[in-house]
Amino acid sequence: MPLLMPARKDETAFRKLIAGSMAGVTAVFFTYPLDLIRVRLAYETKMSPYLAFVSKIYNEPAGIQGGAVSGWMRWMPAFRISNFYRGFFCTVVGMVPYAGVSFFTHDIMQDFCRDRIPWTLKPNQSRGLPDINGDYSRPELRTVPELVCGGIAGAASMTAAYPFEVVRRQMQVAGALDSNVFVGMYETAKRLYLTKGPRGFFVGLSIGYLKVTPMVACSFTAYERMKSLLGIH
Repeated sequence: MPLLMPARKDETAFRKLIAGSMAGVTAVFFTYPLDLIRVRLAYETKMSPYLAFVSKIYNEPAGIQGGAVSGWMRWMPAFRISNFYRGFFCTVVGMVPYAGVSFFTHDIMQDFCRDRIPWTLKPNQSRGLPDINGDYSRPELRTVPELVCGGIAGAASMTAAYPFEVVRRQMQVAGALDSNVFVGMYETAKRLYLTKGPRGFFVGLSIGYLKVTPMVACSFTAYERMKSLLGIH
């Protein structure tokens, strides 16, 4: 990310964390409505045409909490598109540790393998020649070590962000149960804690590992291989 890390010497742990977080927040802003529709469809008991289902969400009234219009709905009554962003703030809060920890852990694991475990490098790999900034190209890892680095990054990010994921899904489903009620992030988290305790924020985490760990491992490996094919270092 040139703005934060114009040269290799600028790639500090904190800047890697910020860069990953910003990338994740940008991505989730454009894809969040699709995720909400997917979750709502999973809880829909009556089959209906897709466009009719989307229209139903769009026409839901702004939720009421405690006798007043809840949160940011107060100043967006005319923008029904906000109905597709129920739980969005919680997702953004959760995306910071998720994407940030993911990119940070992946880079740390890669550097550890390059510096401490030489056999994880591809054959005939070296630091190469410095570019105009004095930075050396990084040796590529073998496929299996690359997958392991990505898998560890996925597990770490999932652990860091999972409580926010649970709260987000609770907020999304609330619209399917009662479209007249919009429960905020704090109220949802409080209710979850009172009913299930701290363990309630980690229900289903083991299944999450089974999904996210191989997904992130494959994602980072494909990312690194495509960078190599395109000559991006």
